[in-house]
Amino acid sequence: MAPRANIELALWPPAQDSNSLVAPADSLRTTHSQPADNPPPARVVGPCTATRQNEPVTWWMRLKWRVNTARRDALWRAVHWGWRKFQQAGLVTADTPAGRAFARFGRGSIMAFPPGAVFGESGIAVGEDTLIGQLATISAGTLPGQDLWGMTLLAIGDRCVIGRGSHIVAHQSITIGDDVWTGPYVYITDQNHGYEDPDMPIGSQFPVNRPVSIGAGSWLGAGAIILPGACIGRNVVVAAGAVVRGVVPDHCVVAGVPAKIVREHTKGGWQ
Repeated sequence: MAPRANIELALWPPAQDSNSLVAPADSLRTTHSQPADNPPPARVVGPCTATRQNEPVTWWMRLKWRVNTARRDALWRAVHWGWRKFQQAGLVTADTPAGRAFARFGRGSIMAFPPGAVFGESGIAVGEDTLIGQLATISAGTLPGQDLWGMTLLAIGDRCVIGRGSHIVAHQSITIGDDVWTGPYVYITDQNHGYEDPDMPIGSQFPVNRPVSIGAGSWLGAGAIILPGACIGRNVVVAAGAVVRGVVPDHCVVAGVPAKIVREHTKGGWQ
């Protein structure tokens, strides 16, 4: 009796003659050979499509992709929902413990969360309806925990807006009038490093303090720097990136490094 493999080979492909049990050799070559430039098409199983490696995308792979997408979306929503809750819970107002630590923190004023470095609260007074943006640093004194002997070194008026990432660093006296708005990343300080001794490192020399005042209704553009001793008048526009020192009169626009008057309002209007 012939082996099973030989019988199957003999029966495929079916013989044209019912009396013949073995197909001709030419018929076998024609049936089983494929031209080199005409490869067989990729196998597609059911409604699935093929991957870049010609592997079918199964229902299990589709289900896994959908589950992973749903999990990622749920995690994204949870993180952002939690962050908004943290921001709301971290707000500093007059009724929070952080607000009560200030010399004054007016009704309706808010310090956004997260803040920057904040210390010397006992020497900082904030008016009413003032907004201090996220990551804003406000400080009074040299070190956290310093005894300021009841002095107010930094006073911010009513209805002010302190932009995101701004720094207000007070050592002697900084006074910001009502309705003063700043753009982001504004720097205001009343202290500079001394450099009188050319043989001593500047960082080791005694600093020099000069009071700073900013008049009501002024606007400080993004990245503006207010140096010690600056006295800015009312309704002044400080251009973005300007470095201000000295006295700036009321109702003018200053720009540049160092800042200079580029426009001024007189009886005849803006000049």
